[in-house]
Amino acid sequence: MAIEPDQLDQSGRELAAMLKRLRRQAGLSGARLAARCHMSQSKISRIEGNKSRPSLLDVEQILRALDATPAVAAEVMALARIAQTEWQDGRALRRKGLDKKQLQLAGLEASSSVFRYFLLSMITGLLATPAYVRASLGDAPADQQAKAAALKLERQRVLFDRSKRFTFLLTEMAVRYPLVPRGELAVQIDHLVSLSRQPNIRIGVLPLGTCLGPGALNTFTVYDEAVATAELDLGAIVFRDNRDVRHLIERFARYEESALFGGEARARLADWAAACRGEL
Repeated sequence: MAIEPDQLDQSGRELAAMLKRLRRQAGLSGARLAARCHMSQSKISRIEGNKSRPSLLDVEQILRALDATPAVAAEVMALARIAQTEWQDGRALRRKGLDKKQLQLAGLEASSSVFRYFLLSMITGLLATPAYVRASLGDAPADQQAKAAALKLERQRVLFDRSKRFTFLLTEMAVRYPLVPRGELAVQIDHLVSLSRQPNIRIGVLPLGTCLGPGALNTFTVYDEAVATAELDLGAIVFRDNRDVRHLIERFARYEESALFGGEARARLADWAAACRGEL
């Protein structure tokens, strides 16, 4: 089923309104429904007020408690699945200020412990040198660039929290993408080699020619086993449905099996850095 961005924006409100309407049609108060679902009344209130995003299990419990017909249940569950997906429009983010996005990411990083990054075409900000960070913001409004760059660099402190574990998979295209001049790109690649020696960081590389199986590729990140994001040129999609998150974790594991790590990865990165310096 195709899902339009405006559907993603509206689906949470529609789901909340539909669940509230079904409860009223069943003649149940919020307290009675909460008791049937083994939930708190405040949770039911937050769900119906669209102040809390219910999980698919929450929605299934509510529908059973309401004795919803199979047809109604199927309609509500389809809407709930869409509501578990969020579209973050790049243009809207720029209007609000790129610092808001950086603060949002910092919060997600602070609350997560296990990180999986698949980087298809560029190096992520957590691994970037200052020169690379500034270049990555080159198309941002001029008045936002300095603050966004500072926040991106500040976020890198999370890499040194040994209680957190990071795995980064980078394609050769991502590592060698000429976002910055060749000399600066060589320094960026050296930085990857240095970070790969941290005990809580695994950096894997996927040289050109590595077969990753069928299907389109895109950059994505998985935080613990709870949230995943897929990045597009025009924005990002956030997935909270555990089936979507699990699918991306399984895909990541397949890519991981094909990647070079440790000494092999560092040797390949050193070759690419040397090639950049040889082209100066």
